[in-house]
Amino acid sequence: MIAAIMQPYFFPYIGYFQLMRQVDCFVFYDDVNYIKRGWVNRNRILLNGQAAWLTLPVARASQNRLISESHYLLDQASVASVLGKIRSAYLKAPYYQEVESLISPLFASAPTRVSEFNALHLQALARALGLPCEFRFSSRIEHDRSAGGQQRILEICQRLGAGRYVNPVGGQHLYDAGLFAAAGIELSFFEPQIRAYPQFDAPHVGQLSVIDALMFLGLEGTAELLEGGLLVQRPANRHACGP
Repeated sequence: MIAAIMQPYFFPYIGYFQLMRQVDCFVFYDDVNYIKRGWVNRNRILLNGQAAWLTLPVARASQNRLISESHYLLDQASVASVLGKIRSAYLKAPYYQEVESLISPLFASAPTRVSEFNALHLQALARALGLPCEFRFSSRIEHDRSAGGQQRILEICQRLGAGRYVNPVGGQHLYDAGLFAAAGIELSFFEPQIRAYPQFDAPHVGQLSVIDALMFLGLEGTAELLEGGLLVQRPANRHACGP
C-alpha cells in the first residue's frame, strides 16, 4: 500500500489532488493543531484577474484546538458569502454551471466539524475526478499522539500496513529516509507539476484553488491536469524532526 498524510485543506490547489493520485490511501491529518491564516479554512480564487481569498469562518478559531475539534460557522450568511464570491468570480467561466451544481450541494446540511466538512468536499471532488484512493482520518487511527511528528507519521504508516509513504517535496528536510527504511517503508517525495491553462483573456494566475481549474477546464480537463507531477527520492536529513 502507498500512503500520503496531509491536513484536510479547504478546496486546495491541483497539486493536492495530484498527490492523491499517487497513493492507495490518503489520510486526513486532523488531530494536529488548527493553524490560523493557513489553508485549512481558506484558499485562493481568481477575482477580477487577481488571486483573492475564499474563506469559510471557523467558530472561536484557536491554534490551541485540534482541527478535528474545530467547527465552521455554516450559518446562512457565511455560506451565502462563500457561494456568492464564487459566483462573482466565475459566473462567466465556461464550466460555471457544471461546477456550481457540484459545489453548492456540499454546503447543504454539511457537518460543521472542520475536518469532516473538508473531507466531505475533498472526497466528493476526488470521486468526480476519477481518483480511487481510500480515505482515512488520523484521529481515527490508533497511534502514539505524544510522539514527534516524523515518528507519528511513521507509526500511522505502520498501522495502515503501508509499504511506501509519499510526502510533498517541500518536506524533504523533515524526514529521515533511513528511519523509514529500517521500518520497511520506502520514503518518496512528490513534486507537483501544473501546466498553465486559459483564464478568461488574462495572463495565467497559478497556485489557485481546484475550483479555478474546474471552472475553466471542467471535470474532464481538470482530471487531465492530475496526470502531472514527479516522484523523487533523495537522501533526507538524518537529524530531522516533526512534519
